[in-house]
Amino acid sequence: MDIYTTIDSPLGEILLAGDGSVLTRVSFDVSSARDGWRREPRAFAAAERQLGEYFAGERTVFDLPFSTRGSTFHERVWAAVAVLPYGTTISYGALAARIGAPADRVRAVGAAVGANPLLLVLPCHRVVAANGALTGYAGGLERKHALLTLEGVLQPQLWSTS
Repeated sequence: MDIYTTIDSPLGEILLAGDGSVLTRVSFDVSSARDGWRREPRAFAAAERQLGEYFAGERTVFDLPFSTRGSTFHERVWAAVAVLPYGTTISYGALAARIGAPADRVRAVGAAVGANPLLLVLPCHRVVAANGALTGYAGGLERKHALLTLEGVLQPQLWSTS
């Protein structure tokens, strides 16, 4: 049986889920909690603290036990994403090259990045298009922009109401 909680963040509510010993999901889609899951906030105290530190600009690396379940290819992509340094970006093509995938597998790399079950902890927001454009993020492009701004990669965006 999975357990979960939700926490507030500057970018909206975040779902944390796991089995009690490891984190298995971090998502901005809090509706993805499944029937039969039990709410257990205390089980995620370390994750809540570390995410708070991240959003406060005090943490650049997460130190949390986690587990992922994906194909061998997905696991290779997620392992490469896990070590992307704070405050940097990489293109999907460069990420494909980093894991030794052929150039024609860039879309498959993108799909694996998009299937990342541990947003923020596995920092898929640091993967961008070859031209630097922000593309695809399960939490939405505004959140991706906000995360890269927090990490100093992008400048704050001024929104015009006119």
